[in-house]
Amino acid sequence: MKSYNVTIVGGGSTWTPGLLKALVSYKDKFRLKKLVLFDINEERQNVIGGFAKVLFREYYPETEVVITTDKETAYQDVDYVFCQMRTGGYEMREKDEKIPLNNGVIGQETCGAGGFAYGIRSIRDMIEMVEDIRRYKPDAWILNYTNPAAIVAYALQKRFPDDKKILNICDQPINLLYSYAKILGVKYEDLEPYYFGLNHFGWFKNIYDKGGKDLLPELKKIITEKGFLPADAEQRDKSWLDTYSLVQDMLVDFTEFLPNTYLQYYIYPQYKLTHLNKDYTRANEVMNGREKNVFAECRRVMETGTAKGADVVKNDAHGEMIVAIADSIANNLKKYYIVIVENNGIIPNLPDDAMVEVTSLLGINGPEPFHVGEIGTFYKGLIENQYAYERLTVEAYFEGSYEKALQALTLNRTITDAKKARKVLDELIEANKNYWPALK
Repeated sequence: MKSYNVTIVGGGSTWTPGLLKALVSYKDKFRLKKLVLFDINEERQNVIGGFAKVLFREYYPETEVVITTDKETAYQDVDYVFCQMRTGGYEMREKDEKIPLNNGVIGQETCGAGGFAYGIRSIRDMIEMVEDIRRYKPDAWILNYTNPAAIVAYALQKRFPDDKKILNICDQPINLLYSYAKILGVKYEDLEPYYFGLNHFGWFKNIYDKGGKDLLPELKKIITEKGFLPADAEQRDKSWLDTYSLVQDMLVDFTEFLPNTYLQYYIYPQYKLTHLNKDYTRANEVMNGREKNVFAECRRVMETGTAKGADVVKNDAHGEMIVAIADSIANNLKKYYIVIVENNGIIPNLPDDAMVEVTSLLGINGPEPFHVGEIGTFYKGLIENQYAYERLTVEAYFEGSYEKALQALTLNRTITDAKKARKVLDELIEANKNYWPALK
């Protein structure tokens, strides 16, 4: 069996331990020769890296584990790069959320003005990362799940239009499928999903079982009558439980398809605004919860010298998805995954250059997306509005255009008011002066 060299960019992330455990669980399918954890924050990475060394010494000793802040060490001879960077860290995420909220609009990590700010920050570092990887290993696969994935995917497509080994992915559709499987009492692996939209802005059109029966009608009926919780509800913070609960409302109002949870920010912006705490946002919840808990557990593992019984994984779906996608590509398995690809007629009544999120078969030559066909006026209108916002955001970055940035925020359904958009934009420019290009 062939063995691979894998690099995790953002090795100090609290999501890395789950990814490490997934790599261990796939050792008989997707075999590792070398694993490199790469991060610019050495302090964070040393803690997560310490956990990695204990885990692999116990469960995967034949794999070389390297912890580094050096690009050449990270990318030399790499076969797969898993990317999960957060430019600006949680300090900037907190500003992304609180600046909009203090101006009377939604503050959220990937949606609205917060997603705009995070996206502009991410583009520069993502482009630099791809250029660095290609300098050392032109044919490495780059599996990117850096947020906001829609903006990042569009920017990378514009900057690297001929690079066919960049795959942008998101774990939320997988999280939802895990939850649907639990509700229906079936295995997640037995579900065949058909999905369309943009990242964090899409719908399940059908979900078939192994016998070809569409389970969507039954699933919609259960959620409409009984509500909706994530499969790992006991591990989730309160904000996530609230997020899932609104799926029931969306289904009552719009009955045709099953919505992605993030759509609530665009469909119910005023309601969401009144239910967000401008003094204690999701960033604070993460810093005071998952951040502290994961790092404390990793330090405990380092001190005791064993990872047996370690409680560091807060979302099995995240790590499993990334490693399973690498396995499907490496072993040409042609399994179903929901990934982000250039439209090019997949949804004929949307722009060809939109980066749509759709069901695809994944094999050694990358994604083979399924044709969706034309979509109805309601969905087309919502998606075209969001696509225009995403495109203008990317153009604002590449052109250094203040006007396009203002246009993007004015279009966004969480704002829709140019005076509010201008005020938020000006404050975000000041907060991001060390990260953004000059907007003129």
